[in-house]
Amino acid sequence: MLGTMHAWHAIERGHEVVQLEREREARGASVRNFGLVWVGGRSSGAELETALRARELWEAIGAKVPGAGFRANGSLTVLRTPAEQAVAQDVLGRTDAGVRGYRWLERDEVRAHNPALRGDFLGALLCEKDAAVEPRTALPALRAYLAATGRYTFVPGREVRDVATGSVRDDHGTVYRSDSVVLATGAWLGGLVRELAPELPVRRVRLQMAQTAPLDEELTTTVADGDSFRYYPAYTGPALEALRSGEPQPPVALAHRMQLLLVQRLDGGLTIGDTHEYDEAFAFDVTEDPYEHLRERAAELLGRPLPPIRRRWAGVYAQTADSAEVVHREQVLDGVWLVTGPGGRGMTCSPAIGETTANRIGW
Repeated sequence: MLGTMHAWHAIERGHEVVQLEREREARGASVRNFGLVWVGGRSSGAELETALRARELWEAIGAKVPGAGFRANGSLTVLRTPAEQAVAQDVLGRTDAGVRGYRWLERDEVRAHNPALRGDFLGALLCEKDAAVEPRTALPALRAYLAATGRYTFVPGREVRDVATGSVRDDHGTVYRSDSVVLATGAWLGGLVRELAPELPVRRVRLQMAQTAPLDEELTTTVADGDSFRYYPAYTGPALEALRSGEPQPPVALAHRMQLLLVQRLDGGLTIGDTHEYDEAFAFDVTEDPYEHLRERAAELLGRPLPPIRRRWAGVYAQTADSAEVVHREQVLDGVWLVTGPGGRGMTCSPAIGETTANRIGW
């Protein structure tokens, strides 16, 4: 997605683009995600500004490319304890609450806003700026739109082996001439990337997720639980510290650094997750305990069992180690830029990240 959004901005500004992709189709974090355009949890400052700009861009892109599946559905972080509610009240009192579209909803208001939530809870933090897209269909739809301009060529199954000012060589020996090169490498940080940036300040993160069979009713919003407060920087503060010290997570959730996020796909299925693993080497398999926890927590909020899980997967994304930066962007050679490490912000922020790169290069 990050590479495709750079291509989008180049095409929008009148350029011709050749996009090389290692795989025949995206297989990494660009499709192994929730499809969230997640504004509510972003830290104040550059990260929030980037997310808000990306939200604007996603809406405009969605109008041009219906296959991206954009919808401005908002999110509800459903809270079950007074300590979780205190975190919500803390962020509601901050100066940026309005630009995020934060509102507090009491339990009956939550059920009116999203009737599928029939469980036992105190209320919810509504974020009206949050939105969603479809990870499985967005990239093919975006490429079809770009190809229709006559100025875009997608070349799958080609790995970049060498770059220089004005040229790229792939693993088939083909050389492509160019005015500028953007390497959007995802979680692939070895090989050529290490040669170009040996001290790359980026780490990798592994997560586990799943998708259920279709739910027989509509989730009108994305749904999160109070554990999401523990993993998104927007909620940092004394109330969150009190929550962490006073209400430890269940052992499974704590061990796997878990939160519940629940997004309904256009076919009715539910994408559910997730876990966070930071220490490599990562496990090669997925473990069942986190899925049991996610099913139980989601069932508590919905007031009914989840549909059966149809797909499970693990994914790895790259995350910049600099908390002040949204992405690692570095000019590694004259005319050659490396852009990687958006972390869990990739689907949310890619349109704005691509726009910033385009502005810096001067496209």
